[in-house]
Amino acid sequence: MHRIVVEGKEVVAKELVRAGVEEEVAELIKKDFMPAELTVDLDELLEMQIEEAYVEDIIVMQGRGEEGEVKLGDIEIEVNKREIPEKIKEELKKKLRAVRSKLSREKLNEILNEVVEKYEKAKVKPREAVGIVAAQSIGEPGTQMTLRTFHYAGVGAIYITLGLPRIIEIVDARKKPSTPAMEIKLAGEYASDRNKAEELAMELEETYIREIGKIEASTEDMSVWVSLKEKELERKHIEREEVEEKIKGIGMDSPVEVMEDGKLRIHVKNKLYHELLRLEEKVSSTLVKGIEGIKRAIVRRMSDGEYMLYTEGSALKKVIKIEGVDFSRSTTNNIAEIAEVLGIEAARNAIIKEMMSTLEEQGLDVDARHVTLIADAMTMDGEVKQIGRHGLAGEKASVLSRAAFEVTVDNLLEAAIHGETDELKGVTENVIVGQPIRLGTGAIELVARR
Repeated sequence: MHRIVVEGKEVVAKELVRAGVEEEVAELIKKDFMPAELTVDLDELLEMQIEEAYVEDIIVMQGRGEEGEVKLGDIEIEVNKREIPEKIKEELKKKLRAVRSKLSREKLNEILNEVVEKYEKAKVKPREAVGIVAAQSIGEPGTQMTLRTFHYAGVGAIYITLGLPRIIEIVDARKKPSTPAMEIKLAGEYASDRNKAEELAMELEETYIREIGKIEASTEDMSVWVSLKEKELERKHIEREEVEEKIKGIGMDSPVEVMEDGKLRIHVKNKLYHELLRLEEKVSSTLVKGIEGIKRAIVRRMSDGEYMLYTEGSALKKVIKIEGVDFSRSTTNNIAEIAEVLGIEAARNAIIKEMMSTLEEQGLDVDARHVTLIADAMTMDGEVKQIGRHGLAGEKASVLSRAAFEVTVDNLLEAAIHGETDELKGVTENVIVGQPIRLGTGAIELVARR
């Protein structure tokens, strides 16, 4: 068994090479691995929190490894040699480690060469008109989309906008979708206990006094009378005291009296009729419980036995603070809200997810990269912008391109007033003036020599 005394990083590297470790692996592990002696086995090394890729080589160095087998260090080195993105490298390493026992060095190289070849083929050629291709790829299937509204399968009464209207909502970057909805995943006992999940649903669902009681304005005694419904209070898990406190806190300086029969009497301070009606409206629309904007919350059991909530209405910022909500797995279809709460990258991912799921629901197969390009264009400035004259199309540098899109005269007049120049670099403006676009085969200029 080899013994290595650590005196410095370079000494460690030399000693590791002398002990039988490949030079590249020695360079990798000299920074992170500095034990005084290598006399431990695989399990002990792992317990020391040394990276798996290094553990294998240490075992081999001690003379306990099998000759010819593909080590974790080999996978690390061979994958890192390839010129592919880091994300693909990480995914490759993870998958290759899982099947390492079935790999030979030849197979490993074959797999990596094929991955590199497929990656090169998948890359867009220089000066390709990707915008036109993306527009065509989404626009053509879009002609087959329905104009109807569908609801979630199995959810029943909660309806959400799908099909073409939903795609239009997304690319228009609407601040509020026509049917906002959330899918709220639950944590701990809330996910396994239906009663707890239903309690949480009642906690989220907005409840106004008009929903749990009968409200009447009496001109005889100039008072507003509230008769609470016991069944509704029980169903919504609301105490009478909570309602009384809410009424007292509405800020009308009106004294509240609890009658013997349980009714609540709210006196109008200055005995004016319009003040009575105003008080009645104020009491009626007072929120007793829940989050404003979440009209309904429905409990559903998923296929894995876990309970979750579907809501009609969305309030992402407020839902974060509710106990029992697993916020990391909860989603909303309100992209503007996602951008505000979670940031622009989350909004970009939401645009891709929402568009892809809408297209798939309609049975349309569109490559995700076209949708990704649209999402990137909408979010590249750090805010969600619509594809329209108030967003991307209206901010183009080309005067002719802006004029071709919408409000032709206004755009040309505005450009003339400011003395703008059109460089004719894009597709639209070159088509207008009748010359080849500077993309694809038009991107190069050939000079003939005589």
